[in-house]
Amino acid sequence: MDSTCMAIDLGSGSCRVVLGQISNGRWNLREAGRFRTPVKPSESGYRCWDTEEIFGQIERHLGAALGQQKPASLGIDSWGVDYVLLDEHRSIVGRPVCYRDKRTTGRMESVHKRISPEEIYRRTGIQFLTFNTLYQLAACVEQEPEWMAKARHLLMIPDYLNFRLSGILANEYTNATTTQMCGLNGSWDEALQEAIGLQHPLLRTPIAAGTVLGDGRGLAAGVKIIAPATHDTASAVAGTPLESTDEAYISSGTWSLMGIESWTPIATADAQRMNFTNEGGFERRFRVLKNIMGMWPIQCVCEEKNISDFGTLVAEAAGSEPWRSIIDVNDPEFLAPASMTETIQAFCRNSRQPVPETPAQIARCIFDSLALSYRAVKEQIESLRGRGLTRIRIVGGGCQNALLNQLCADACELPVVSGPVEASVLGNLSAQMIALGQIENLNAARVLIGESFQLVEYYPQAAVPGEVLERFDQLLAVKETQAKAGS
Repeated sequence: MDSTCMAIDLGSGSCRVVLGQISNGRWNLREAGRFRTPVKPSESGYRCWDTEEIFGQIERHLGAALGQQKPASLGIDSWGVDYVLLDEHRSIVGRPVCYRDKRTTGRMESVHKRISPEEIYRRTGIQFLTFNTLYQLAACVEQEPEWMAKARHLLMIPDYLNFRLSGILANEYTNATTTQMCGLNGSWDEALQEAIGLQHPLLRTPIAAGTVLGDGRGLAAGVKIIAPATHDTASAVAGTPLESTDEAYISSGTWSLMGIESWTPIATADAQRMNFTNEGGFERRFRVLKNIMGMWPIQCVCEEKNISDFGTLVAEAAGSEPWRSIIDVNDPEFLAPASMTETIQAFCRNSRQPVPETPAQIARCIFDSLALSYRAVKEQIESLRGRGLTRIRIVGGGCQNALLNQLCADACELPVVSGPVEASVLGNLSAQMIALGQIENLNAARVLIGESFQLVEYYPQAAVPGEVLERFDQLLAVKETQAKAGS
């Protein structure tokens, strides 16, 4: 095998360009570059993605790679829910708005007056998040009717970038499912489109992950453009060397996505109550998972305090008093606060806990709270599936945090295996290699990944004190009570 494939892995914080080749039964990866994901305010006042700058960066890195070795194929994955509107001439309409923009405030409630949450979940099996594409579009219909009047195509972020490279308009399945507009049968749900007031059919029949779109254009001429699992979490799960259906995964990055892989969805009333999602995966498997805020809080704290040495911060956090202060990382106030540090401190103060003051104390508070969130989701997964889990696999950039990995093992009372770091890239590259006929299927790809990288195991060492578990349960109970009072 000598084909080289290029993976463009777009995160909401940073983007990586990686070349991958299989030789001697192992993956060889070479990072060709990375760049920060550009976000900019627009004249409309929204927080928007600079898709032109993103595409320009992709072209620059592709051009640099072509000067050394021409890849056989290229695939793009990115975060979910965000989209680009195109008019009849295939030009951008409006602006690609970022999911962290506040325009969706109150939109979930207004949509649910037209179609009930129970009916939406029955149709889609997708968790309720205020920034789902369904609610973003509902906001756009109300706030920007001129955009919607001109729009004739809706492409998710990687779909749009694939279109720029290949000229092919397509909606890929795994990212389509993040919209909460795609049915469990893999087709777009017309009733949901009608409920938010879409006047024109904007969506194309979803294509399977691993579809060859065609040859690239311009700088990408002669390179096959392949749609991998274009949702980065779908690629990350595909790149996780799962060995059993009794293993859970955590894709650990800006978000922590924790769940299991299943051939059938779990879209029961209990799953809805727990707010689990059934997103699409590679080979039409389902990713039964739950969103956890992930590394976003600590990323914000590091930026606010100009901390560049993350390893030293983790080491200092490991030496800090454990379980001193804990927060509900999934509280909406942590989604996009003016100051993450001050918001964490206020949460602890208001819940009558010691207020973390130093960066190490704040970091320890975040890591302890994430571990407790993992425990809560682990227990919910076991309840939904009716049997226990045997192991948790943590992949992605967050798996390099040895303290958090050990805290996860302790809190969940299960062995934890960390690695590989580049799971989303490997899932992306594997889909390309499968499309090119160089890997048989996903199971074979996972075996290859497991044999190519060093994985680290963690075993439970110290049980979480009962008082801490009780305190965390009380925090969640307060949130649930407040949610019921507001509904």
